[in-house]
Amino acid sequence: MKEDDAFARLTVGLGQNTAEMPSTKKTEKTAAAATEARQAAPETPTRDGTRRDVLVDMGHGPVPLYQSIKLELIRAISGGKVQAGMALPTEKELSERYNVSIGTVRRAMADLVAEKVLVRQQGRGTFLAPFDSARMLNSFWHIVRKDGEREIPIVQTLRFEESKAGARTAERLKIRTGDPVYDVLNVMLLGGEPTLLDALQIPKALFPTLTHAQFVKRDSTIYDLYRDGFGVTVARTVDQLSSVPADAVTAKKLDIALGTPLLEIVRVAYTFENQPVELRRSLLHTEKYEFVDETGGSRS
Repeated sequence: MKEDDAFARLTVGLGQNTAEMPSTKKTEKTAAAATEARQAAPETPTRDGTRRDVLVDMGHGPVPLYQSIKLELIRAISGGKVQAGMALPTEKELSERYNVSIGTVRRAMADLVAEKVLVRQQGRGTFLAPFDSARMLNSFWHIVRKDGEREIPIVQTLRFEESKAGARTAERLKIRTGDPVYDVLNVMLLGGEPTLLDALQIPKALFPTLTHAQFVKRDSTIYDLYRDGFGVTVARTVDQLSSVPADAVTAKKLDIALGTPLLEIVRVAYTFENQPVELRRSLLHTEKYEFVDETGGSRS
C-alpha cells in the first residue's frame, strides 16, 4: 500500500473545523469514503492469524498493535496531513477505520497526548498541539530561576562551523563516523549573567543549507528554525543529567571559579519518527537557576 493511501485512510475527516457542522450530504460522503477505505484496507493479523488487539508484525518482529496505530498517526502528522489545531477523528471513528478496539486507539492516542503531540479538550475532541514558539520554550526549555520564574535567555553564538562526527556523536545521531555536522557553541545569559554553555552537534544531512547567518539571525528558538526553515519538527527530547566541575575553558566563558560544580545536561532531540535531530551538551551554573521538568497535567 502506498503511503499516500495510508494518509488518505487516516485523514478522512481530519482537519474538520468543529465550529462548522457539516451538511448531511457531506457527512454521508465522508462516512461512505471511510467505509470504502476500511474495505480496501488490508487485514493486519496478529501472530495467530486473528484480529485480536495483541501483536502486529512491523517487519522487525511483533510489537503491540497500539504502537502500529500510533505510528500511523505519527506518519500523518509528520507528513503534514494534519495541521496544528486540527481535530482528529474520534476514537470510535479511528477504531472502525483500522478495525481495532477503542481501547487500542485510546492507548495510542494517550501516548501522543503524554508526549505533547496531541492535546485533549473536554467536550471538543483531540487536536494536534500547536507548535508555536511559546510551546517550544515551555516544552523543551527546563531552566528555571530558583524562585520559580521562567526567563527567556539571551543567546550569543561563539562558534558555528562544519566538522566531522566522531564515533560517539555518530552513534547518538545515528549517522556514520566522519559524516558532516555543524559544530555550534552558544553561551546563554540569564539575568544579565552568563549561566549556561551549550555545545551542539547537528547533522548536516538534515539541514544541508543551514548557514551561520541564518542560525544567529533567527527570531525564535532553534527548534522553530528547524521546523520553519527545514520542515524538521522536534517532537521529544531525552535528557541525561549529571554533575561535573567547571574546566578552565568553561570557567572562563561562564565567569566562574575553576572547579565550580555544574549541572551537565546531555540531550538528544528526536522527530516524530525517532530521527535524531541534534546532540546537545549543556553546562548550567546552578547558583541561581535549576533544571525543572514537569510531567503530565497543565500549568495553571
